[in-house]
Amino acid sequence: MTTQADTVIVGAGLSGLYAAFLLERHGAGNYLLLEGRDRPGGRILGAGSHDLGPTWFWPAIQPELGAIVRELGLLIVPQHEAGSMMVERAGTPVRMPGYPNYPASMRLAAGMSGLTEALRARLDPARTKLGQTVTRLHATGHAIDVHVQDRDGQTRVIRASRVLLAVPPRLAQARIAFDPPLPATWAAQWRDTPTWMAPHAKYLAVYGSAFWREQGLSGAARSARGPLAEVHDASTDQGPALFGFVGVAAAARRSAGQDVLMAHCRAQLARLFGPQALTPVQEYFKDWAQDPHTATPADCTDHSAHAAAPGMTADAGPWQDRLAGIASEWSAAFPGYLAGAVDAAANGVRWLRHRSASASPSILPGDSA
Repeated sequence: MTTQADTVIVGAGLSGLYAAFLLERHGAGNYLLLEGRDRPGGRILGAGSHDLGPTWFWPAIQPELGAIVRELGLLIVPQHEAGSMMVERAGTPVRMPGYPNYPASMRLAAGMSGLTEALRARLDPARTKLGQTVTRLHATGHAIDVHVQDRDGQTRVIRASRVLLAVPPRLAQARIAFDPPLPATWAAQWRDTPTWMAPHAKYLAVYGSAFWREQGLSGAARSARGPLAEVHDASTDQGPALFGFVGVAAAARRSAGQDVLMAHCRAQLARLFGPQALTPVQEYFKDWAQDPHTATPADCTDHSAHAAAPGMTADAGPWQDRLAGIASEWSAAFPGYLAGAVDAAANGVRWLRHRSASASPSILPGDSA
């Protein structure tokens, strides 16, 4: 039996969750939100209140995201920057004056996963389906047949009026079969749009005390020796912590292995901040290049700069007025950023509501989701 919904949202990261939130707010609750992972959040990933995905936002220049955070009642905290920073080039690390970021980098006290959890808590839980990977989109008549495979390999079809793609364009182009094919120029744009964070890895170490602050250090560091190219204080109420962006290429990370890389990360933090850094209470390593729900082979050799946004919808052909891209990379204002996910989702829902208002009544016979 074919399940039916007015709208299918592919991907339950921030953009997908926010699109569902807006649809419910506007009374368009006949949707399904599908996520291939066994968790919502997408590239937002927490280890408790510590972030293994995106960490910061800038409400001074990203007011829409700031307004959502306030509406959801989430506590904002500034990135800790007080104190000196450490810099290592070829030799011994040196202490240098720190400098504040402008505009100020802000974090959520509960971690960025607090944002996605708060949005999910405001949705109809029956409409979010985890462990559901979209494998094919087939435009037929006035509908789209969404072919879905669950974690056990079982397949089903959901018939929708329209689809919002809340997965990165390159990932969608590589992993979803489109029938009929996407317009050639559109497919090329998607393929050439780097997925933000996909080539990167993060290391996080949680400690019993913020010993670097006791030394007058901010926890910030820059390194040309690595493996961490950039380090920041990641402390929360759940514990003092340091995190770093791994500056080793994705292929070399895979070859070295996680345990070896983590040992080198600990040794580097000890060089920078002292021997106490060798014994974290907990440590985490997230290699986004090895996450099949984030990265494609092309991303592993791509520097993943914030690229120009591709077109959100097709201008002509069978996918016109049926399919829109709403992941962060589709935001013209903040491509790749958290604020971009919010911006693209809002644009997609506006497009959807406009198309729905100008179309004839739904072809779908009721809500049997």
